Amino acid sequence: MPSSDTSAVAVSIIVPVRNEAENVKPLIAEIAAALDGRWNYEIIYVDDGSTDATAERLATEMERCANLRQIRHAASAGQSAAVRSGVRAARGAITATLDGDGQNDPAFLPHLIAALENGGERVGLAAGQRVGRRDTGFKRIQSRIANGVRKSILRDGTRDTGCGLKAFRREVFLMMPYFDGLHRFLPALVRREGYEIAYVEVVDRPRRSGMSNYGFFDRLWIGIMDIAGVWWLIRRKKPTPDVTEVTL
Repeated sequence: MPSSDTSAVAVSIIVPVRNEAENVKPLIAEIAAALDGRWNYEIIYVDDGSTDATAERLATEMERCANLRQIRHAASAGQSAAVRSGVRAARGAITATLDGDGQNDPAFLPHLIAALENGGERVGLAAGQRVGRRDTGFKRIQSRIANGVRKSILRDGTRDTGCGLKAFRREVFLMMPYFDGLHRFLPALVRREGYEIAYVEVVDRPRRSGMSNYGFFDRLWIGIMDIAGVWWLIRRKKPTPDVTEVTL
């Protein structure tokens, strides 16, 4: 693991979790294997009201990982809230996310971070695009329908907005309006702020253990309402005026 000098953290890896005790240790090891020697980084686990041994497993890992941090929600507030808590606590200018169930392979984190860095200031988000989906047939159909509806209405140019593997500039994320479900619409909202998006193909994996806690558009009507809300936000966006300070 890298040095515990937090003053020089360049990248913050944010992992939202709820009841993922069995997946904590192996995923932290994979993140370290992917990033050690490349960037000075920290790992922020956001425990979203877990009722299993997730907090205890994280506390054990924190004893040996100087760059591992744990933030806890007293009660589950949802994945978007967990991501937001992690971004607000992050020390790195670049933040990256992945799901805590092991389906997102940390080996792709360097590709996402590099795509963001290489794009310069014009790129605000590097988004993972899953290939070889390992979800159930029903969930794949559900996701395909949701993605199709979203693309036709928001025209965000993104094939797969539900992939947990993303890298973005912390300041860009904090510019966006917060609402429950925000993490599902990052491409559309990043474009709304005038930034471009880089896309990186990533390979999906089966869940290592446990059951899914965060689904993609699990509730159809809430998903439709979210799309309508994001469409409204995009329509209401006005160009930022040029500002000049007048001095005497």
